[in-house]
Amino acid sequence: MDGMEGQITEIEEIASEEIDVGLIESYLQKFPENALRFGIKVALALIVFFIGMQVIRLVRKIVRRSLKKGNADLGVIQFLDSLIKVILYIILLFMIATRFGLDATGAAALLGSAGVAIGLAIQGSLSNFAGGVLILLVRPFRVGDYIKADNDGHEGTVKEIQLFYTHLATPDHHVVIIPNGTLANSSIINMSSMEERKIDIFVSISYDADIQAAREALLRVLDDDPDVLKSCERRVLVQELADSGVKICVRCWASNADYWECRWRLTEQIKYALDGAGIAIPYPQLDVHVAGQPQKQAADPTEN
Repeated sequence: MDGMEGQITEIEEIASEEIDVGLIESYLQKFPENALRFGIKVALALIVFFIGMQVIRLVRKIVRRSLKKGNADLGVIQFLDSLIKVILYIILLFMIATRFGLDATGAAALLGSAGVAIGLAIQGSLSNFAGGVLILLVRPFRVGDYIKADNDGHEGTVKEIQLFYTHLATPDHHVVIIPNGTLANSSIINMSSMEERKIDIFVSISYDADIQAAREALLRVLDDDPDVLKSCERRVLVQELADSGVKICVRCWASNADYWECRWRLTEQIKYALDGAGIAIPYPQLDVHVAGQPQKQAADPTEN
């Protein structure tokens, strides 16, 4: 009996080896055909993807053109363009996956589960998305406005409102990228909401200087500048009696478009005007007394 069982075991092993060899041979024989089919599927998927890219670009172009004809705000156009782009690419990839063998029901369940996990992982990004929607609805600023984020002090001209971030261009040609959620939940100073903008320039003069002469010299600077709005107030005020001098405030108004050029030019002309009037601009001074050292006494002129 034991010999018979051994022979049966040997026969089964031989049969198993023959089956494995047969499977390998069958696989090798079908490999070129399977590889060709897989290559065709990949090529078709790439073709569909590139065609879909062109269709998405066309759809985005049509939507942008329609929004521009409807006089939509530029920020709204940029935001909707980013949103449409993301949604259409997700639909395109889903269509390609289901067309080439992925079960639609399973894919939907997988996307749902993945959506919950991704949502928990990117709560900050979802907050930024909601902030972008809120910015477009409330419209505290638009593309082209000069704003200052009160919380962190970043300021600049709004260049683009994207899906998650807003791009600011600073006066020194830097780009500041601020999350929309931060902007939606912080105080914003919109300096472009009014046509005019106030300019305050502070300068100190010596205590020995004539304040009235300084005021007249500085008022002439404001009168001569072409970008200073003559219809608005132009004043020279004593702001503070500081430690090293009298702090003067030079106040005027300029249009938003001319603000920076006017401010820079006035700062330079103020220095020239004070020099021309013989009025000194003081600098901080400090008297140091060393402990334990006798102070020099002034000589008595009557001793001689």
